[in-house]
Amino acid sequence: MSEPTTGRHAQSGGAVVRPGQERYVAPLEETPLAAVDAVDESAPTGGLFADAWKQLRKRPIFIVASLIILLLVVVSLFPSLFTSTNPRFVDLSVALQGPSAAHPLGVTRGGTDVYARLIYGARASVSVGILTTVMVVVVGGVVGALAGFYGGWLDAILSRVADIFFALPLILGAIVLLQTVKSRNVVTVALTLALFGWPQVARIMRGAVLQVRTNEYVTAAKSLGLSRMATLLRHVVPNALGPVIVVATISLGTFIAAEATLSFLSLGLPPSIVSWGGDISNARATLRTDPMILLWPSIGLSITVLSFLMLGDALRDALDPKGRTR
Repeated sequence: MSEPTTGRHAQSGGAVVRPGQERYVAPLEETPLAAVDAVDESAPTGGLFADAWKQLRKRPIFIVASLIILLLVVVSLFPSLFTSTNPRFVDLSVALQGPSAAHPLGVTRGGTDVYARLIYGARASVSVGILTTVMVVVVGGVVGALAGFYGGWLDAILSRVADIFFALPLILGAIVLLQTVKSRNVVTVALTLALFGWPQVARIMRGAVLQVRTNEYVTAAKSLGLSRMATLLRHVVPNALGPVIVVATISLGTFIAAEATLSFLSLGLPPSIVSWGGDISNARATLRTDPMILLWPSIGLSITVLSFLMLGDALRDALDPKGRTR
């Protein structure tokens, strides 16, 4: 039989304490449910990108920019879903005709449909922007990652090469180089812009790698025998991509504007390729008599560039933990 509890026995937190064994036991308290919920909401659940996604879903600027960009991508891939008119079809009998049922936005001086050229012009502009951004991220990312992680003479050489290209203005360098190219198309224009655009990404990647490579998990990976290249690819680069993604998104809009500028100067895409920059250049002749012909491709270009800038701003706020508001 168990010994009965006497008055000398003390109870603390529901447990019986025998004489000579007295010790203080804090009473058990239930954690408020609200406190648990608050902790769960503030704690990151899946790393930087998962936490950033939680932030982005609550931002109207990200949702609006993403919807506009998604629409632009669909229009670029499937322009025939939005118009059945050939943007190159010429009918001089209706030249400079105003909006009508057959031509919702009117007709250009050359007798082509403004709406059809607006739809098909998105393909060239978006294609040049995306292709240039991909090449810039690949080249600049590789150069910046190698320079920041290995350092030493490799960092010195790569950094000086990047400084040389960084000193050349994007538009000016593209103008000079494209004048020597006989056949211009989407690929050649994108290559030219990427040639002068990669140093910025290289600088951003190098700085991000310099910060990441001193973290404890990188040191632990090296201590466990992982090679330097494997450490760079598995641990350093994935954790240094945040700033690069932000810069690439903003630069995409910049490259689209740069292509339009080159086409406006008749140094970008040839007239055989429908583009917003080319249409803006052609519409200068009718600026006083029919300014709407120039206005529509200008609006399309402005909305596209603004959407990528808005998306880049939203990503910058979400991927920068120091800048988040709790």
